Amino acid sequence: MNDLDMDFLVGDDDDGRSRRGSRTSSGSGSRRGRRRRRRRNRGGFLAPMLAVIVLLGGIGAGGFYGYTWLRDAMTVEDYTGQGAGEVVVEIKTGQSASDVARTLQEQGVVKSAEAFVDAAAAADMSASLQPGEYTLRKQMSAAAAVKLLDPDKRLRETVTLKEGLRLSATLEQLAKETGKPLREFQRAARDGKALGLPSYARGRLEGYAFPATYEISPKMEPVDILTAMVDRFHQTAAKDGLEKEAKALGHTPHQIMTIASIVQAESGSVEDMGKVARVIYNRLDGNPPRKLQMDSTVMYGLNKYGVAATNADLESTSPYNTYAREGLPPGPIANPGDHAIQAALNPTKGDWVYFVTTDIKRGITKFTASEAEFFRFKAEFEKNQAGG
Repeated sequence: MNDLDMDFLVGDDDDGRSRRGSRTSSGSGSRRGRRRRRRRNRGGFLAPMLAVIVLLGGIGAGGFYGYTWLRDAMTVEDYTGQGAGEVVVEIKTGQSASDVARTLQEQGVVKSAEAFVDAAAAADMSASLQPGEYTLRKQMSAAAAVKLLDPDKRLRETVTLKEGLRLSATLEQLAKETGKPLREFQRAARDGKALGLPSYARGRLEGYAFPATYEISPKMEPVDILTAMVDRFHQTAAKDGLEKEAKALGHTPHQIMTIASIVQAESGSVEDMGKVARVIYNRLDGNPPRKLQMDSTVMYGLNKYGVAATNADLESTSPYNTYAREGLPPGPIANPGDHAIQAALNPTKGDWVYFVTTDIKRGITKFTASEAEFFRFKAEFEKNQAGG
């Protein structure tokens, strides 16, 4: 082996000298040194390059498989199609899209909560899901489920209760339209505390089951429905300042609601309500006070319906017989609407102490402060009733 080969094998020291000892520098030695350095540099470059190539190849293969794994991991599970069967799902007040998604997954509607959350976001419905009950299907795509959660597709009954209905008639209508037993409504109506009645209502729902249009879901129990009506009354009472205004008039809120119920029952039109309220106040506050003498209160006490009490009716010993008793009856005789409540709080100015609805069909009511004119109005009413 020649010196060149040996030098290549053992290499040089850091200072460029052979491990066997120093040599005398010469031109030929210098040239051999340069050749050794070039050869060594070529070897030093090829080895790292080979390592880089192997490493990149490993990353390429691993990257491909890693991408495949990540793609599969990020693909959420979802059913396809419209599903089958039927399932009722309830969205509760305050639930987020994620809460609803978990409920749907638990009930077998969607395959994964993630799929529903993504579908709701894509449909821009994440923040607009409305409380209520909805009919969906088992194993349906998340996108299809989102479409069925349209608020217009909620399961509900729309019940409209008109102004002036007595509580008994209100409960009968609710039972008929919801299909729930009447006795359950009657039982719930007796629990004023559970319904949230104001203390001045004296535990009686009559007068405080506010007449309006209500959306009633299948899961609502009678107590829930009646509570919603009382809540609606509280809203109206707050808007009208019932307690404050009643005090200013020298009456309790319960008395105002009683007056409002009589106004509702006796008025032929909204325009007449303020005048009817004024007649009531003029009779109550007269000097001396007059009996109210309202046929509507007499009929209520007898659990009868009619526009005019008979002489036999006027013999009633009911506390609602305002022909026989002074002052207001014990409580409301119906559920008044907002117009009647406002009339009771803001009666029209006037000196009337009588009124007669002379033409019931056309809703014509005449007011007077004269007893003689009152009898003429009464005769006109009787003539119209007889069809003359």
